[in-house]
Amino acid sequence: MGIYGEIKSFTDIEAWKLGRKVRIAAYKTARALPPEEKYVLCPQMKRSAISITANIAEGFGRYHFQENIQFCRHSRGSLYETLDHFITCYDENYITKEQFNELHALIENTAKALNGYIRWLKKQKDG
Repeated sequence: MGIYGEIKSFTDIEAWKLGRKVRIAAYKTARALPPEEKYVLCPQMKRSAISITANIAEGFGRYHFQENIQFCRHSRGSLYETLDHFITCYDENYITKEQFNELHALIENTAKALNGYIRWLKKQKDG
């Protein structure tokens, strides 16, 4: 069981729960973008945000620690890609400094949870 308790589904994983919040925030931000971003930033932001939770879910479904770790690393990459999109939104004045700070804090908390989950998986793998 370990520090993560019994994980019956990927939806029980704290990193997935926080990643879901990032995805919801990214979609909300994307909906507020100006029309000229409809085919540029908006779909990029949505794709990277979807990838955060989707990779955690896919890794969980592999039932092999090393593959799960690799998918979590992909998730972490998508998490930071989403942060970069939020930075772009801030730089282009699509979001306020306060909004950016909230989004950045959510990304950092998600990264901490994801890194903790990866460490836990490595310990499980190593026995």
